[in-house]
Amino acid sequence: MPSTRPVRAATDFAARTDDPDLVRSVLANVVQGGWCHPHDLHAELRAGRVRHRPAVRAAAAELVAGVRSIAEGRARDALSATDLPAPLWNARLHGPDGSFLASPDAYWPEEGVALEIDSAEYHYTRDSWQATLRRRLRMEARGVLVVSTTPGILREEPADLIAALRALLALGAARPAPPEVTARGHAQLELPLPRSACGG
Repeated sequence: MPSTRPVRAATDFAARTDDPDLVRSVLANVVQGGWCHPHDLHAELRAGRVRHRPAVRAAAAELVAGVRSIAEGRARDALSATDLPAPLWNARLHGPDGSFLASPDAYWPEEGVALEIDSAEYHYTRDSWQATLRRRLRMEARGVLVVSTTPGILREEPADLIAALRALLALGAARPAPPEVTARGHAQLELPLPRSACGG
């Protein structure tokens, strides 16, 4: 059967649809699934001459920022329309002893505030829900303030999420010191791509 690399298949799909959510989902899945690095995806999108398409350009920019899902993309859109500071997306949080705590969807290191977007699809079972609560407890035990929402609330009532984030960011900023948490594993990727990353 004819086949191709997942990153090429995702690029070909993105060239054939204008649905922003479908483009977001397919491009995010190829990165989230470990099939390619965002730099590789950008190189493939450029080689396929599809980066100019609005839905592709927006989704690719989200991946470079660290966004890895449709819900996170919607959260980023909602935040970008406010005066709130930009968070780190999918940063890995560690305690003072180096132990891993969690990787929240978004994290504001100066204020010590985390955003968790929990969908029924991934948190429906008893074990998944308890794992979610344990992760949240680990963050809260280190002083991280956690804002929780669902994709549905984010889609239908983004103002409620923004109000909650604004309140906790203000609380976090007023504390004498941020929580003893280190955010690792996140770096805003640089674009345009180095020539070596594009095979040039």
